[in-house]
Amino acid sequence: MNSIYKTQNLTFANFAKKTLRTLRLSAFLLVSTVIFAQQSITLEKAIELAKSNNIDLKIADKEIEKQTVLKKAAFQPDPLQVQYQGGQFNSADYDHNVSVQQFFPLGNITKANRQLQEELAKLAEKRKALSSYEIEKAVTLAYYQYLYGVSIQKLNAELNEIYTKFLKNAELRFKTGESGNIEVISAKAKVKEIETQKAQLEYDLAIYQKQLQFFIQTNENIVPDQNTALQYIFIENQQNTKAETLVTDLYQQQISVYQKEVQTFKALRTPKVGVGYFAQTINTESLFQGFTAGLQIPLFGGVNTTKAKVAEISITQSQLALDKNKMILNLQRDELQNNFEKQQKNLAYFQNEGSQYANQIIETAQKSYANGDMSYWSYISFLNQAIDIKKQFAEATHSYNQSAIELQFPTIKNN
Repeated sequence: MNSIYKTQNLTFANFAKKTLRTLRLSAFLLVSTVIFAQQSITLEKAIELAKSNNIDLKIADKEIEKQTVLKKAAFQPDPLQVQYQGGQFNSADYDHNVSVQQFFPLGNITKANRQLQEELAKLAEKRKALSSYEIEKAVTLAYYQYLYGVSIQKLNAELNEIYTKFLKNAELRFKTGESGNIEVISAKAKVKEIETQKAQLEYDLAIYQKQLQFFIQTNENIVPDQNTALQYIFIENQQNTKAETLVTDLYQQQISVYQKEVQTFKALRTPKVGVGYFAQTINTESLFQGFTAGLQIPLFGGVNTTKAKVAEISITQSQLALDKNKMILNLQRDELQNNFEKQQKNLAYFQNEGSQYANQIIETAQKSYANGDMSYWSYISFLNQAIDIKKQFAEATHSYNQSAIELQFPTIKNN
């Protein structure tokens, strides 16, 4: 009854690396799919769909079902022995003998087998819970990655509007002789650059959409609800709690399985009782019959004793692995917390000041340049400064989201 119990180590980062290359190669085809109807869903609905569609979770359900069914096999009697004997074993006459015999386990072996299967079913449930946790994290990261792509698209559209106005002003100033043709050429080049970036952003967004669709495991064109706030809502005082609970439950359940294994192997050293029936002829006369009874005594029970000792060692290994993972989670929590606070402060600056500065710079520069109160080079300098602030704001929000999600869903390293 050898059993091997291993946990799966499937993180979003490893999961995404395996699929990203394929997603990039198919980017051209993905962009064309946006013309089809897209289904806009909330994050909660996306997670629900992912857990409902995920094949790994369906496999986990079957594993739970399998271990539950195996409880019916807890009672394990030996095969029925049927034997026929014919020949001159009584006299010179040719006689016949037919016998049947059945051995049954004694002691707690049946109970031990049933309890072991119950613990194995529970272990399958714990593994499923861990997979569900990782799927929730993967979908959340992909969901906000797409929203980040949308925010960059909106920024690109805003820049296009700004430089289109700039181009019109530059052309007007050139016609009136207030400026040289260099301003018009520069403005046209910038507008063309923004249009090129727009096409690239469409490819990126298609990849982000396909990543989300991959984790949800659906053929439908699922996209996040764009009314969702770009900033991830972080729930305080819940970070690491769920991850630590999952890890603790998983390894404690492994310990329970090994404990039941110890009991099962010890129970296998118990003798088995057998009963039988025979019927035969004597001097070709019939029918003579009788009953038999016996014991099967495991004189060489060292194998099961050794297996019990191995299971006891596995208990210690699982406890050490649990202690190790708790320590890793605690260290990871401190690191993630520090990074989260850093990103939080950075985002707060752009929310409270940086964004307002960028809008004020653009508005003031546009008016001044249109009125002829600002030179072309000064206008470009201020405009680039404001645009850079807006880009940093979008990137700060994205970095905050990533750090918040990582803190909410710490990586469980169960190797």
